[in-house]
Amino acid sequence: LYIIIIKGKCPEDGWDESTIELFLHELAIMDSNNFLGNCGVGEREGRVASGLVARRHYRLIHGIGRSGDISAVQPKAAGSSLLNKLTNSVVLDIIKLAGVRTVTNCFVVPMATGMSLTLCFLTLRHKRPKAKYIIWPRIDQKSCFKSMITAGFEPVVIENVLEGDELRTDIEAVEAKIKALGAENILCVHSTTSCFAPRVPDRLEELAVICANYDIPHIVNNAYGVQSSKCMHLIQQGARVGRIDAFVQSLDKNFMVPVGGAIIAGFNESFIQEISKMYPGRASASPSLDVLITLLSLGASGYKQLLKERKEMFSYLSSELKKLADIHNERLLDTPHNPISLAMSLKNLDENNDAAVTQLGSMLFTRQVSGARVVPCGSVQTVNNYTFKGFMSHANDYPCAYLNAASAIGIKKQDVDVFLKRLDKCLKTSRKEAKKEKSVNEISNSNTGTEQLGD
Repeated sequence: LYIIIIKGKCPEDGWDESTIELFLHELAIMDSNNFLGNCGVGEREGRVASGLVARRHYRLIHGIGRSGDISAVQPKAAGSSLLNKLTNSVVLDIIKLAGVRTVTNCFVVPMATGMSLTLCFLTLRHKRPKAKYIIWPRIDQKSCFKSMITAGFEPVVIENVLEGDELRTDIEAVEAKIKALGAENILCVHSTTSCFAPRVPDRLEELAVICANYDIPHIVNNAYGVQSSKCMHLIQQGARVGRIDAFVQSLDKNFMVPVGGAIIAGFNESFIQEISKMYPGRASASPSLDVLITLLSLGASGYKQLLKERKEMFSYLSSELKKLADIHNERLLDTPHNPISLAMSLKNLDENNDAAVTQLGSMLFTRQVSGARVVPCGSVQTVNNYTFKGFMSHANDYPCAYLNAASAIGIKKQDVDVFLKRLDKCLKTSRKEAKKEKSVNEISNSNTGTEQLGD
């Protein structure tokens, strides 16, 4: 208890479940709704009709924060408030352990990554009232695009540049756009670390230097980057050489808890406090409770072991997917700057039949392969009145169709082996069907030509 209560750090070794439950019950009896002689006459007294619901939340019913600040202490919910403070301290310790050593402050917010980014942008609005643009190196993921629209700003999309197989940040285009629009009219640069290959993490160091030079805030979408030492190193380096105001990461993707929470972290303690004060009203304690239970059960050593295993599985997935690609006359795209996601070309499948690529995605899904993304060439999608060409591929004209697979925290060797086995079968079936359809079309075209000659 000394480590977590006094030091505010994650214990090195994980606790057993009974110890964690005892600790949570100790916190719960500090909340007024659990006092034996409590007499509540307000509109929010922590009353719960269902015993099942009460037990699910360990009777920590009041939530976190006060109406004006999500990080504030609630007098009649001392236990829930302490839980909130401890969770934020433990999470900060884990972020440092994962590679961002100079981070000064963070807090868990009961919203997923997209809405948490929106909260950051809304906080910056008060600092830069004239600004209406957000510079955004393109990444084809709807929630981070919508986060800017929802906040009331106009995204300025910077197309990526193709270097080999990789899609990388166009630094010159970013700086040119800042000069064209005027630094005072730009709310921030909104960059990304974790992403689907062949897009790779943004050039954070170069962007951070540009932001420092032009005095423009820099918000980083680090959605599932905590599990990657490379992504965390980029954030650390960006803050060292330039400017990063806040970085946002998902709880579910990095800590294997239910969807619904994120961590907003940064290097300027007062700015992170400003963001927490921007959150209107109190908030659910569920995301904080979930991540605290998880980290107490894992301990720092358990979480480090998960990070180690994930990295090992990335190497294994990469080598095995390359072997499979070679067998099917495809290739594993060369994306060394992406530490989590891989991409395998589907060029031969695409050439045989336009619909074969998307059909492969359906085949994998019906065979219970989740998470693999099949990206065809040339798809167009409109998001909030902005049309993206080549949507999902992060570029207007990526050279080939491809399939994504990722090695994320918690993945096991069995997951990789089963995926590769099912992918192999699906590719064989797809190629057979594509060739069969091609032959039918050729015969049909040949017969049509003969009939026209006869006429």
